[in-house]
Amino acid sequence: MKETLVEQFLHYLATERQLSANTLDNYSRDLEKILTFSEEHSLSSWQAIETKHVRQFVAQLHRKGLSGSSIQRTLSAIRSFFRYLCREQILENNPADAVQAPKAPRKLPDTLDADQIGQLLEVPVTDAVSARDAAMMELVYSSGLRISELIGLDLHDLDLADHSLRVTGKGNKTRLLPIGRKALAAIDIWLEYRHALASFDEQALFVSKRGTRVSVRNAQQRMDHWGKTLGVQGKVHPHRLRHSFASHMLESSGDLRAVQELLGHEDISTTQIYTHLDFQHLMQVYEGAHPRARRKSKK
Repeated sequence: MKETLVEQFLHYLATERQLSANTLDNYSRDLEKILTFSEEHSLSSWQAIETKHVRQFVAQLHRKGLSGSSIQRTLSAIRSFFRYLCREQILENNPADAVQAPKAPRKLPDTLDADQIGQLLEVPVTDAVSARDAAMMELVYSSGLRISELIGLDLHDLDLADHSLRVTGKGNKTRLLPIGRKALAAIDIWLEYRHALASFDEQALFVSKRGTRVSVRNAQQRMDHWGKTLGVQGKVHPHRLRHSFASHMLESSGDLRAVQELLGHEDISTTQIYTHLDFQHLMQVYEGAHPRARRKSKK
């Protein structure tokens, strides 16, 4: 009976929610875990599972060494399944609603320092493609753009006279951003080359060799290419440039609210992760400079 309800739920996800096969596989694996747990604890029906059992289940996953993010995903799948059972009037209440997974540690974003940025942005412009690539990287670092925002830019989004651009970010929200001097110069050069690639009626700011809007994958590959070509340590990708922009802005200004606005973060807690990076830098300076903080060298 329990297995049948799981199969019905997966069918509902496939037909009504039209979830992908990969997502359905994830749901199936996560629900298999709670099925195994219920059998081990002699819980003969879904109605027999209470909030305390869900908490025990989460604790068991934690003891087995599952990461916080994996437990969160499993708990989310179980919560959705119980919500479905409530909708079908099989359960009266969702026993997983009051249960929280252990918080996953926030991974600090990988950034480039000012010297590495300088090294990366010295792209030798010899043709339309290199001019485009230089302008894309300069603009991401100059204005802190997401990759989707970068490739979504149209010509009319630029106001070169006002040194600004309008971007459409998450949730279809628009924001006005400044463009730095170096990025403006790189865009001017690109616009001189752009007609060599762009189709006649193409409105996208950045276009591929085919003359149409450059793709996310293409932009990522080109930035990785220049990182390797110019000898920059670590993989170069658009998000790393955005992280670098945020970290450097916060380090120089200390204005968290301004950086939040520039990045287009709805919640300031998302921006606060960059304060950890800033503190790490301060600690390195402190430990290297303060006479009573320096670590003794091993003899």
